[in-house]
Amino acid sequence: MRLLVSGVILFMLALPAQTQELGVVTIERPPFVMLENGKLTGFSIDLWHALAADMGKTSAFRVVDSFPGMLAMVASGEADAAVANITITLDREKILDFSQPIFDSGLQIMIPADGGAGPSLLRALFSGNLLIAIALAFAALWLGGMLMWYFERNKQEYFAKSPRRAMFPAFWWALNLVVNGGFEERVPQSRFGRVLAVFLVISSLFLVSVFVARITATMTVDAIQSAVNSLNDLHGKRVGTTTGSTAARYLEARNLRHAGYETLDQMITAFEAGKLDAVVFDAPVLAYYVNTRGRETAMLAGPVFRREQYGIALPTGSPLAEAINQSLLNLRENGTYDDIHRKWFGSGGGG
Repeated sequence: MRLLVSGVILFMLALPAQTQELGVVTIERPPFVMLENGKLTGFSIDLWHALAADMGKTSAFRVVDSFPGMLAMVASGEADAAVANITITLDREKILDFSQPIFDSGLQIMIPADGGAGPSLLRALFSGNLLIAIALAFAALWLGGMLMWYFERNKQEYFAKSPRRAMFPAFWWALNLVVNGGFEERVPQSRFGRVLAVFLVISSLFLVSVFVARITATMTVDAIQSAVNSLNDLHGKRVGTTTGSTAARYLEARNLRHAGYETLDQMITAFEAGKLDAVVFDAPVLAYYVNTRGRETAMLAGPVFRREQYGIALPTGSPLAEAINQSLLNLRENGTYDDIHRKWFGSGGGG
C-alpha cells in the first residue's frame, strides 16, 4: 500500500514538469517576428527563447494574422503570453498585464523614395488654374484676331473672308504676332488695325510673363504640398496604418484621416501599389522595411515621435509576470539582452 501511495505522489509531483510548456501567440512583424523557411526568428523570438531558457520552460508558438486577435487570445487566457512589437498602453493595461519594457520604440512616417513625386512640369501644366489661364489666353488671341479681321477685311486679301472662314486665319495671325512679332507682308493697313497690332505686341510681353510666373508658382505650391516632413504635412494626404494599432489611435486623436489595414502586409502592398502617400507605423518596423525590401522605393520622413515601449503581454494576474521580469533583469545584467539587441539592430542597450 505504501508503495502504491508513493507511486501516486511521485506521479502527481511529475505532472507540473509535464505542463510547463507555455502557449505563446505572435504575429509577423519584421524584424521582431519573422517566419523564415517555416521557422520563427526575430528579435522578440530570440528574446523569448532566452527568457524561457532562463525560467526553465518550453514554448509552443502560434502565429496569427490579426494584432487585435492576438491580444484577445491573451486576454481570454487562450494563450499564456504574446510576443511581438506590442506597445504598452493604458487601454491595453486595463485588460492585460505586461512585463517590464523589452524595447524602446516610437512612431515614424514612411513615404515613397521620390518624396511623393515632387514638383512635376507636366502636372503643373495640367493643373486646373493653369488650364483656365491658357484657355483665357487663347480666347484673347482669338478675339484679337477677329478684331483685326474686322478692321482689315477690306484692306488685304488675307482677311478677305467670311466670319466663319476667317476664325482660324485670324487666330493664327494673332498668335504669330504675339510669338514672332507678326508677318511683314501682312502689316495692318487700317488705322485701328495698326493700333490693335501694337497693343497686342505690347500685351504679349505681359502675357508671356504671367504664363511663366503661373507655371513657376504652380510648381512651387506643388513642391510644398508634396513634401512630407512631419505630421502637419499629412493633412490632405493618403495616409495608411494598421487597424487597432497605437499609430491608428494617435492619428485619430489628431483628426488625421487615414486608411486602416488589417495586416502589415496589406498596408505595405497598398503603399507599393501607389495607393498611399505616407505610412505611419512603428519606427523600427518601417526602418527594417526601408533597409531591406523597400531600399529603392521608400524612405523615412522626419524624426521618431510618440516614444513608446514594447512589452510581453500576459493575461491579467498571470503568475508568469514576476518570473519573466526577473529573467529579463538577469538577461540585461549578464549581457544576453545586449547580444540579442546587437544582432538585430547593430547596437546594444535599447529597451
